[in-house]
Amino acid sequence: MTGNAIFLFNLLSTWYMVGLIWMVQIVHYNLFDRVGSNVFAHYEAEHNRLITPIVGIPMLIEIATAAILLWQTPSFMPKSAVWVGLGLIVVIWLSTLLLQIPAHQRLLEGFDPATYKRLVSSNWIRTIAWSARGLILGYYLSLVLQRIK
Repeated sequence: MTGNAIFLFNLLSTWYMVGLIWMVQIVHYNLFDRVGSNVFAHYEAEHNRLITPIVGIPMLIEIATAAILLWQTPSFMPKSAVWVGLGLIVVIWLSTLLLQIPAHQRLLEGFDPATYKRLVSSNWIRTIAWSARGLILGYYLSLVLQRIK
């Protein structure tokens, strides 16, 4: 597969996650405190079960294609941009592993306002990092599209 194809898969997986993370941040997480404490633990368990493949597969595609771009960097993209994008993925994964997953694990025991607040506020790290990745990749896509004119 060429660097251009890898770039396209990276762009698509990133923009999928940009849309998803904004929906989760603005809509989904903001509804957690409206579920009701008597059913919240079950709701949280179902959230974890259902969201894992929806986020896990694109995240794996994104990190794999970002790493491959280090070796197959398209001519229109400097390697430094690839490193910045990979750095943002590291931030996203660290935030997920160190902040969001532990918060979700705690919420499996039942609704806790402090944990919920930490989940929503710390998720801005991922929202901003994915948005930055999307903007970077979008910029390089725009360079390619300008060449086609």
